[in-house]
Amino acid sequence: MTDPTWLVLGALVATTFLLKGAGALVMGDRALPTWFPRFVEYLTPALLAVLVVTQLLGAPDNDGLTLDARVTGFAAALVAWRLRAPVPLVILVAAAATAAARALT
Repeated sequence: MTDPTWLVLGALVATTFLLKGAGALVMGDRALPTWFPRFVEYLTPALLAVLVVTQLLGAPDNDGLTLDARVTGFAAALVAWRLRAPVPLVILVAAAATAAARALT
């Protein structure tokens, strides 16, 4: 049996291309509504947040929330980021906290 991940990924890519092409065909030379650019501006961070949360707290074998070392690393990265650490240091702090949490459990 094949892994359905590649099938889903291919379907998403094809759908994205079709939607981008359909938008240009439907709109033609007309201008976008005034509310649309603001909507798109807020949609991108919201979608990114949803992806981060689902990857952080989800698990393929569990329907509920999974609290593991990833949450510890994310919390450490959040603290380092709030303290205005440079991005490479934030990544190192997150990796070290995740590794420490995995070593202790």
